[in-house]
Amino acid sequence: MSKQDRVRAVTRAVQELQDATDLIDERAARRLGINRTDLRCLSRLTARGPLIASELAAAAGLTGGAATTAIDRLERAGLAERVRDMADRRRVLVHLTEQGRSAVQEIWGPIAAEAQADLLRFSVAELELIETFLRRALHNQARHADRLREGTEGT
Repeated sequence: MSKQDRVRAVTRAVQELQDATDLIDERAARRLGINRTDLRCLSRLTARGPLIASELAAAAGLTGGAATTAIDRLERAGLAERVRDMADRRRVLVHLTEQGRSAVQEIWGPIAAEAQADLLRFSVAELELIETFLRRALHNQARHADRLREGTEGT
């Protein structure tokens, strides 16, 4: 297989992975009774731990108002809660509830466990290469999300 053929194969595999991830997210949101924006917030809380609303908004690519609305919906669903920060009583952190942690584990735990098992099959050098590719792909996606957001403002 030529290098260009391999690039096309990898590109196709990435697109198929994105589509499969999108399907999981759609089904997970439906199972949890939340929308995709709320699911993105749930994901950010899972990955980063408790966040103040403005941090969650930035992490999820939302305005402050949209994040507040999503947090309200996550609270109503029993998946997250606002908790006063004991280190700085002026701050309120958004935490996953026990129900939220359980839901995340039920849905994504088996996926993560299988991914970990697959990753353990690679050498350290291969893992470094995979991580480099994924970080570059993430940077690329973030830049293009910004490009698309900027292109739609004011329309």
